[in-house]
Amino acid sequence: MERINLTPGLAQAKPIRDSLKEHYGTDVGRCYQCGKCTAGCPVAFAMDYTPREIVRLLQLGLKEEALKSKTIWLCATCDTCSTRCPREVEPAKLMEGLRQEAKAKGLVADKRLDLFNDLFLQLVEKYGRVHEMGLILKFNLLSAQPLKDAGHGPGMFLKGKINPLPHTIKDNGEVKQIFARVRDLGGEGK
Repeated sequence: MERINLTPGLAQAKPIRDSLKEHYGTDVGRCYQCGKCTAGCPVAFAMDYTPREIVRLLQLGLKEEALKSKTIWLCATCDTCSTRCPREVEPAKLMEGLRQEAKAKGLVADKRLDLFNDLFLQLVEKYGRVHEMGLILKFNLLSAQPLKDAGHGPGMFLKGKINPLPHTIKDNGEVKQIFARVRDLGGEGK
């Protein structure tokens, strides 16, 4: 990993921490780097910075580094990190906020991860749950790799693991209301 120059960030550390507290309701200054967030993260092995390191970058005022990382896009938002945090820093909430901010600034580290995220949310809004087959087909077509998972499809279909037709939950109106409310509050919506 390349060395990061800390000097420019340190001058911005407090304003960035204050901004994060105001916008995301979490204080990265409370984190004492225990590492419980990273120890519980199911996708930490694939990240360029662990959740603990992302929080540390923010503590040091290196927000641009955090926004450019793949980590914020790989976060599964499972909340394990937030649940384990003894200081209630809520790294999962930070990751979601950083993802939105990175997208708004055009700092998406991997366009495929952004595409997957968008498609996932579109399907949840439409059906109230994810239609796995539709997600993979759409993702592979739009990411110019149409046959990437084709070999897995027949076996999964025969074992009843995937369904070619989507299933909509009983009262999808509530899910649609959640998405509408997020849009009304200024959140991202497709």
